Amino acid sequence: MTQRPSTAPTATRGHDDAMQNNHAFDNAEKTLEGLHAGQSLSSLFVSSTAEVVAAGKAICWEGDKANHLFQVEEGVVRLHRIIGEGRRVITAFHFAGDLIGASLQNDFLVTAEAVTECKIRRISRKSFHEEVARSNALGPAYISLLCQEAAAAHEQMGAACRRRMREERLCSFIVKLRSRRNPQPRQGLLRVPMNRQDIADHLGLTIETVSRTITKLAARNIVVPEGRHDLRIVNLARLVQLSGDADDFSENSCHRVNLH
Repeated sequence: MTQRPSTAPTATRGHDDAMQNNHAFDNAEKTLEGLHAGQSLSSLFVSSTAEVVAAGKAICWEGDKANHLFQVEEGVVRLHRIIGEGRRVITAFHFAGDLIGASLQNDFLVTAEAVTECKIRRISRKSFHEEVARSNALGPAYISLLCQEAAAAHEQMGAACRRRMREERLCSFIVKLRSRRNPQPRQGLLRVPMNRQDIADHLGLTIETVSRTITKLAARNIVVPEGRHDLRIVNLARLVQLSGDADDFSENSCHRVNLH
């Protein structure tokens, strides 16, 4: 008599296959969740058309209605305000990946101008806030961005209140620019896209003071200008020491952090 094969192994295999399918489904869900969690504010601008802005042209004006947010895709942008008797104060420089107009204010607090030819993307404020509101990942990212902008403004104000020495202000600016532009510049060469007047208006100095300070740093073989827009950093350790930010800008920690 031929013994009928047991169906138990088949049932077990079916159960195992079902379990594997469930695990695969769970893993797929986790993968999607991970992708969603990794979504950045930059992703909101991907579908918008890239616009080219010529150097010196404004992207938005202080006091205008903030109907859009902008992301810098290429180039460098300066943010500035006009105070007192028409004096310009540059509050920040923005680079690729940075957002403009993230403030919760209804009007732009600053004028944004292209330092170099820039490529930007824009999204309506309404769409931006709708997308942030419906995403569990984008909400914290937006709050983090607002906190970082507030901290940067506080740091700049604090530096002015502390009356940092002129040399210290300029050295700190160069070190921070190095961390944003190129964490490992070739042979110590740093591209400085902004002119000396921009640097002066950002640091609260005169253009003459900026030029004299660079000349003094060159004489001490710390930073040497090469052409109009390049600085060769000869002695990084001494530069960091003079910046007063040695704890924040050691050789190991001197790197760019993409905030967005």
